[in-house]
Amino acid sequence: MAKARKLESNIARRLDSAARELVRSGTREPLEIVHALVESVEQEVQPGGRGNRVFPFNSIRLSVLAPSREARARFEAIFAGEPSLRERIVERLRSAGCHAPEVALDINFVGRAQKDWRDPEFHVQFARVAHAEADDHAPDSKPARIEMTVLSGVAVQRNYCFASRRIHLGRCAEVRDSHRRLIRANQVAFAEGSDDINQSVSRQHAHIAYEPGSGEFRLHDDGSVHGTGIVRDGRTLAVPRGARGVRLQSGDEVVLGEARLRIKIDKEASRRPHEPSRP
Repeated sequence: MAKARKLESNIARRLDSAARELVRSGTREPLEIVHALVESVEQEVQPGGRGNRVFPFNSIRLSVLAPSREARARFEAIFAGEPSLRERIVERLRSAGCHAPEVALDINFVGRAQKDWRDPEFHVQFARVAHAEADDHAPDSKPARIEMTVLSGVAVQRNYCFASRRIHLGRCAEVRDSHRRLIRANQVAFAEGSDDINQSVSRQHAHIAYEPGSGEFRLHDDGSVHGTGIVRDGRTLAVPRGARGVRLQSGDEVVLGEARLRIKIDKEASRRPHEPSRP
């Protein structure tokens, strides 16, 4: 029996060591990493008394190792798919027996893991951010309406209007890999092969993300070839890849390669009640 237990212990140690080597080798598929991310969120659920369970945070900052554009595209497709990463987290919290609060999810892709990461492929930071009491100046949890007008380049539409938390900008409405699998859908899509201006827009050029805590929209570069920027008051602000993004203001011009879009943000639109149409 003693020899059997020792053998079992040795086998277990070898399996654990092999598992750690597998993780370090980065062989996990994006969906496996998503499951690990969701499990790390569930581990933060705590007893709340009287049989209740609570998730004590309302802000999750996620850093994901994506050393290439292809790796980032795969993660983005899964994070935004059905169900989305946010929906997976909310469902897991509900399954754990706690009420899922309104959680702000901030996702950043990085090319190199940091030394303090517990997992070599992702890092999660939890926080509880105090929100100002609701008043006329407090940011609404619903995104403001953002309007875009194409100034340079040929897009599927000339004018766009959104009230979304994330808007993808790029060339072609759908981006697929070599196996015809959908990688990304662009809500603002420039036409393929139209002219040199359109060709300067990468298929996965940039995205605009809404931050519920601040009520702001931020422009992020998604590894574009010809760069992303903002023209404001006659000055061009570069949007570096992999950064936190640059805050957008109403009246800004978004620069995608040689293409341009004018931005108008109507924060009051999300607060106004719907008015029935008049005969």
